Amino acid sequence: MTLALPDEDRREGAFRTLARGLRMMPEFRRGLPVTFLLALLATAGRVAVPIAVQQVIDRGLGAEGGPDLDLVTWVVAGCALVVVVTAVAVYRMNVRLFKTTETALAGLRVRAFRHVHDLSVLHQQGERRGSLVSRVTSDVDQLSQFMQWGGVLGLVSMGQLAVATVVMAIYSWQLTLVVLVCFVPLGIAVRWFAKRLAIVYGIVRERVGDLLAAVAESVVGAPTVRAYGVRARTAERIDAAIDRHYRAAVNAQKVAVGVFVSGEFAAAFANAALVVVGVYLGLAGDITAGTLVAFLFLVTLFVAPVQTASEVINEAQNAVAGFRRVLDIIDTEPDVRDPAVDADTGATHLPEGVLGVRFEHVTFRYSPDARPALDDVDLTIEPRRRVAIVGETGSGKTTFAKLVTRLMDPVDGRVLLGSDALGWVPLRDVAFTSLRERVVMVPQDGFLFDATVADNVRYGRPGMSDDEVAAAFDELGLTAWVEGLQRGVATPVGQRGDSLSAGERQLVAVARAYVADPDLLVLDEATSAVDPATEQRLTRALDTLTAGRTTLTIAHRLSTAERADEILVVDGGHVVQRGTHAELVGVDGTYARLHASWRRSSAGEPEPVG
Repeated sequence: MTLALPDEDRREGAFRTLARGLRMMPEFRRGLPVTFLLALLATAGRVAVPIAVQQVIDRGLGAEGGPDLDLVTWVVAGCALVVVVTAVAVYRMNVRLFKTTETALAGLRVRAFRHVHDLSVLHQQGERRGSLVSRVTSDVDQLSQFMQWGGVLGLVSMGQLAVATVVMAIYSWQLTLVVLVCFVPLGIAVRWFAKRLAIVYGIVRERVGDLLAAVAESVVGAPTVRAYGVRARTAERIDAAIDRHYRAAVNAQKVAVGVFVSGEFAAAFANAALVVVGVYLGLAGDITAGTLVAFLFLVTLFVAPVQTASEVINEAQNAVAGFRRVLDIIDTEPDVRDPAVDADTGATHLPEGVLGVRFEHVTFRYSPDARPALDDVDLTIEPRRRVAIVGETGSGKTTFAKLVTRLMDPVDGRVLLGSDALGWVPLRDVAFTSLRERVVMVPQDGFLFDATVADNVRYGRPGMSDDEVAAAFDELGLTAWVEGLQRGVATPVGQRGDSLSAGERQLVAVARAYVADPDLLVLDEATSAVDPATEQRLTRALDTLTAGRTTLTIAHRLSTAERADEILVVDGGHVVQRGTHAELVGVDGTYARLHASWRRSSAGEPEPVG
């Protein structure tokens, strides 16, 4: 199977990736010095046994006048003490490394998660949600696994290798040279394997993201899958994603096995060469029997790290591949930046009072080669006006709302908030904290979190009690609805609010916006997909919510436009008409045609329930 390999020229090396990542994890850097000292103590203790063996054979059992049992006793007791100290050091090192890495990686998760939320709506829509989730979860998990397992093994192995080499050189430089020569070819091969592993594990991490995206989509869309009877087709998509991940993982393991086999071969060859040369030097009288036996122990300490190096490299490249994906997200510059955290600009706050909206020759495209969703829009909406934005699908009315709430920035022109009396502030200069406190958008789907009704309302004003939430529903005229719930405002809404109907979710979303008490309210038509009874409740609640506030409503039902103070008609990215319902419905134009079409389509609807 041929793999599509990423451009290596654009891939930084593993060490540079890890070094850049370490700069982002100060908690890990602070914990490293003590961990390294414990690792050094642990590895130094491992040579105690070979040295004790050499001393017992040469100076204890081979002493002049017969075995020196006192020396043997002291050497064995000292060796036992060193082994105990080594065990304690290994334990403390593992605990410290675990705590340090989890602390550091928790910070990395938080940073990556918050950065995902800082990315523009366009970027989030361009990335599959499962892929974004995998970067904050499984990719960081892979790094955590390596740092806690491979990191421990790597620290101990490097220290063990260095100490064993030094002691071996003291005992016999000839045998040390033999061992090193045997492992030179492996060192060359490992460099090639490391590059190959970086490629194949990069593909594995991408396939994990693809798999999570496919599974997440099928779970979220389960009702649609069942409703249209497309389980087989959905299963085929997931099976294909699983198969691609399987093939990528198998290819990665083939390379990993090559590393392991190379290490096994080098270790076997080194042991064979050592026995032959060691016996020859012993017979020639160049080394003592104790030195030869100790050297065999030391070579085991040397060979073991080399044999496990394949596993460490395997895990390291897998972790680095995931780490690169996490860093790719963190390195992505947000299209919509918060001026409060941007050192190059000065953030400002919105002026106190009800806000109006001004568009100064605003143009927006969803991609450089796309037609403008809004084209050279120039208008002012005065404070306390209830404005309905109407138009056909794709006309640009939703884009209008996203620009006002700064979910996106215009390509050309400026959006400003304020009034002639208070002054006008460019939206790009407003700190997000000020913007989100004063401007609230209620989306059409009424998204709810997996919590109670009260908890979801409290997102609009943290710290509210359940009684205060119930009072807010009462002010909106929704007391009867709340009392009809199983546990009132303490009723769980389920994941994404699935325990409530679409209309009930909108009631909670309206209450959430009401307690936030914004000066500018943007509504994506809340009554577009609800039953007549719920529509009447929503209409009454919305009348209370919008009273005294500047309100922009994306109107899907033109009954909303009829009640508005003013109507903006958007067509092909341009505001083609503006006025009241009475002014626009009687003249030939886009609004009159839309209204006539809406009246015909709604003629068969039942009367609203009282």
